[in-house]
Formats: sequence, structure tokens, C-alpha cells
Amino acid sequence: MSMSMKKMLLAAGCLMTFLAVGIPMNAAAGDAKKGKAVFTENCSMCHNATSTEALVGPGLKGLFKRAKLATGKPVSDATVLGTINKGGETMPPFADSLKAAEKDDVLAYLKTL
Repeated sequence: MSMSMKKMLLAAGCLMTFLAVGIPMNAAAGDAKKGKAVFTENCSMCHNATSTEALVGPGLKGLFKRAKLATGKPVSDATVLGTINKGGETMPPFADSLKAAEKDDVLAYLKTL
């Protein structure tokens, strides 16, 4: 058996184990309570969490219920995280100023709005 075939079988076995024991495949589930604190400290001066009304940036109430971001991109964990990391027209990037866990927490919080 070739090395690549062994790796493929090992990967398939791991996947089956995750599915069998019920471990979520999106293990990067943040803490919404912590995310609210991170949002309040870093985002709330420009983004309204309780309304769709814009401050400096768009209001974020119901963000994950929308089809698209203000940029026209579809709303998903990846596109929201990309915006957090890279910033936007008037939004600074947070790739280096927030830890990965803090970004996961903010995503979890945004999903509660």
C-alpha cells in the first residue's frame, strides 16, 4: 500500500471517528459572551449591534440572517472573518490586533444579533 493511500485511509478514519462520537466539524465555536466584550471594546464605536442603522460602518443587527454584507459578498463565517481581518473602506484590519479566539468569540456574538 502506498504512503498516499495510507494517509487517505487515516484521514477517512479520523473523519468517521469525529462523525461517530458527534464532535462538531466546525470546532471553532466561540463564546458569544466574550465576543460581546470584544465587540464593545473594538467595534461598537463604528458598528451598531442593536440596529441596522449605520454609524460609521453598517449596523449589524441580524447580520447572519442577511443574504449579503454591505460589500455584496454573501454572509458566512469566512466572509465576515475576512472583513474582520482585512478591514474595509473605512474599517481598519484586525488581523494582528485580535487573537484567533477573540475573532471566534466575535463571530459567535454576531450570530446572536
